[in-house]
Amino acid sequence: MLPRIDHVVINVRDGLDAAAAQYRRLGFALTPRGHHSLGSSNHLAIFGDDYLELLGQEPDRTPRRTELWQAPAGLNGLVFKPPAGGDLAAVLAERGVPADPPRSFVRPVALAEGTREARFRTTTLPGAVATGRVFFCEHFTPELVWREEWRGHPNGVTGLAAFVIATDLPARDAAPFAQLFGADALAPVAGGLALAAGNAALLLLTPAEIARRYGDAVPSLPTGETRMVALELRVGSLAVARAALAEGGIADVREQPDRVVVPAAVAAGVTLAFIG
Repeated sequence: MLPRIDHVVINVRDGLDAAAAQYRRLGFALTPRGHHSLGSSNHLAIFGDDYLELLGQEPDRTPRRTELWQAPAGLNGLVFKPPAGGDLAAVLAERGVPADPPRSFVRPVALAEGTREARFRTTTLPGAVATGRVFFCEHFTPELVWREEWRGHPNGVTGLAAFVIATDLPARDAAPFAQLFGADALAPVAGGLALAAGNAALLLLTPAEIARRYGDAVPSLPTGETRMVALELRVGSLAVARAALAEGGIADVREQPDRVVVPAAVAAGVTLAFIG
C-alpha cells in the first residue's frame, strides 16, 4: 500500500467562526460551512488532490463530538487515502495494525443544482501519534469535495507539501508508519525521517530541526512531547502568497529564501510555511 495524504485536520473546537475568518485573511478560499451527521461542522480549503479542513462544533449542534475537546487544539489530524482498489481492513489486518471499527457519516453539500449528500467512511488508527489522530478516509462522492470552483486560492496554494510532527525520537514515532507502509517507505532527512506520501511528505523532525526550519514561528514544546505542529504548502509564486498575506493584514511573517513562514499564533495554532 502506497502512502498518500488525503487531507489534514485543524481542530478549532468552538472557534470555527474565528478560524474561518483568519484563514480567509491568510488567503484561503474556503468552502461554505458544512455540517456532519456526527455533529461537527467544517470549512475546507480544497487543493489538487488533497485539502485542509478546519473542524469544530457549533454550540447548538448535536451529537457532541467529545474527541474535539479531548484532543489538542491546532493541527490534529493526518488523514491517508485508502489503497486504490484494495480492501483497507484486510491490509491493516495483514500488517497487524490496530484499527477502530469504520465509521460512516454524511455531509450535505449545497450546489447550484440543489443539495446533495457527500458520503464518507473513516478508519482510525488509535495511538499512532500520541497527541493527534491518524486515520484513513474513503470518499464515496469525491465529486462533491474536489470541485474546480473551490480550488482557486488568493494565496496561490496548489497542494500540501509536508505535514510536520515534532518529536525527540523520530525513529520511535515513525515505527507505526513503518509497520503500516513498510520500513523502506521511510528515508532519513536532516533532523529526522520522511515518509513520501503522494505529492506530499510526512516529516518527523527533532525540535532542533524544527527551530532551524521555522524559527520562533513554532511555539516551544514540553520536553519529550510528540506534537503535530506545522504544514508546508506548495505555491506557484511566493510573490502571490506575500501579496495575499499583505492584503489580509498578516504582517507577522518570517521571510526565508524559499519560503514564507506564518507563526502558529496567527493560524489557529498551526505553523504554515508557503513553499515556492
